[in-house]
Amino acid sequence: MRLSQLFGRTMRQPPAEAETASHRLLAQAGLVAQLAAGIYSYLPLAWKVLRKIEDIVREEMDAAGGQELHLPALHPLEIWQASGRHQTMRDVLFHVQDKRGREFVLGPTHEEVITDLFKRFVRSYRDLPLLVYQIQTKFRDEPRPRAGLIRLREFIMKDLYSFDADWEGLDVSYQKMLEAYERVFRRCGVPAVPVLADAGAMGGRDTHEFMYLTDVGEDSCLFCPACGYAANAEVATFRKLPAHADEPPRPLEEVHTPGVTTIAQLARFLGVPESRTCKAVFYVADGRPVLAAVRGDMDVNQTKLKRAIGALELHYMAEDEVARAGLVAGSASAVGLEGAMVVADDLLLQERNLVAGANRPDRHLLNVNYGRDWQADVVADIALAGHGHPCPQCGEPLELRRGVELGQVFKLGTHYSEKMGATFLDRDGQRRPAIMGCYGIGIDRLLAVVVEANHDKDGIIWPRELAPYRGHLVAIAIDRPEVREAAEEIYRRLKAAGLEPLYDDREETPGVKLKDADLLGMPLRITISPRTLEMGAAELKPRNSPEVRLVPLEEVVQAVAQA
Repeated sequence: MRLSQLFGRTMRQPPAEAETASHRLLAQAGLVAQLAAGIYSYLPLAWKVLRKIEDIVREEMDAAGGQELHLPALHPLEIWQASGRHQTMRDVLFHVQDKRGREFVLGPTHEEVITDLFKRFVRSYRDLPLLVYQIQTKFRDEPRPRAGLIRLREFIMKDLYSFDADWEGLDVSYQKMLEAYERVFRRCGVPAVPVLADAGAMGGRDTHEFMYLTDVGEDSCLFCPACGYAANAEVATFRKLPAHADEPPRPLEEVHTPGVTTIAQLARFLGVPESRTCKAVFYVADGRPVLAAVRGDMDVNQTKLKRAIGALELHYMAEDEVARAGLVAGSASAVGLEGAMVVADDLLLQERNLVAGANRPDRHLLNVNYGRDWQADVVADIALAGHGHPCPQCGEPLELRRGVELGQVFKLGTHYSEKMGATFLDRDGQRRPAIMGCYGIGIDRLLAVVVEANHDKDGIIWPRELAPYRGHLVAIAIDRPEVREAAEEIYRRLKAAGLEPLYDDREETPGVKLKDADLLGMPLRITISPRTLEMGAAELKPRNSPEVRLVPLEEVVQAVAQA
């Protein structure tokens, strides 16, 4: 491909709104163009990389036993109502109507569609196990698209679905996908780490995310360097150690605490550690007020809380909502509280003689004990794990890292098959629901993370298996006949050998051409200039190395093939 004919143009300066290296470099290199927030066009070089990523994904899915198909992007609303996800995913669904007023949604994922298809074609256990997948455009009405291709409203996903006759079969399918994902990310040049995750609106039992660890990531993960425990902060647990479990309960006592409204202020005012206090946080869950209680030196994990009470929607209670509920911000507790669901972290059952709000302004209670002074409607692990907390497996301090999710795998079980009637006849002739799994990889996001993981200050460094072109042929002083003739001959010979390079045949300065070569990031730069021609050679330089070598013109094709 001649650079003079390539659709797209490099920019000298990155876009001002670029938040990440991948956003900056993909835009500056002229590979992508934003149409609207979270909606991008892919120009030819980016599209070649995306297709190569898809090829790798297809190869690994096929090798694991997957069969590729293609499912509709336009879904009748009824199938989403059948699964219940017209509610659990309502915030991201795009709704449309046809001319007759029938409602549809643009598919954000395809569990409902594939389950409906399973019902039509699978009859017996003899048809199982079944693994089917597609690579297709999805649509989600994300409220905050960000970081270029990291969070999009229209995106490409590989989604594979497994159907098994029993849970043991699902375990086998799940393991196949874990291993296939590791191969995909390795081949794409991205170090990815599997971590325990939250199933969220997908439902089901077990799930893992594959994370690329980077400070620009929007997910927080906790890792144990000693035993290997790894989990998204949304679900991470830690070894909870009661601080005051051995004390006998003391009499309840009310104290005056003027102007004290935070845990830190309360601890300073009374001269006690924050672990001696009980924190109360107000939420609204599906329209109902909720008080979540944790030890004062900890925070509430909203994902755990939402799951513990089975809420579809959860948000912090605003000031006007606090007033309407009759709660006292800054001096609240579950002691004597009415009109709100109380959820207690399980550690509070072991603690003794904590300080808690008296539900009166400027008043707190000393020596509050669970069971005697208050009880919860729900007791669960709702504490947020953090850096330095003891690992739940070995007790060593956890480390907090940020990351970008590249893909996720789910053990759905019968979450969809029971609701939608996806059954089969087992060996005994009994009808049973299929045991399902689903497995997704964001192709656009993977493209962005490939760049995040493979770049330097000058531009992109494409992994060889993903590079749009094997080499970048640069003709310096192309207005000189001998340079143009030699460069055209090298270009012709490389194309004939199936090694077509990106050929910079523009009449630009050497500085512009070399900067663009670094920015575009092909694995090998082949430079023809008056200086190299004096020696009857071309200059070869790998993009990921400072090493430069001269190769005789007649040996260039062989050298590029071996590079």
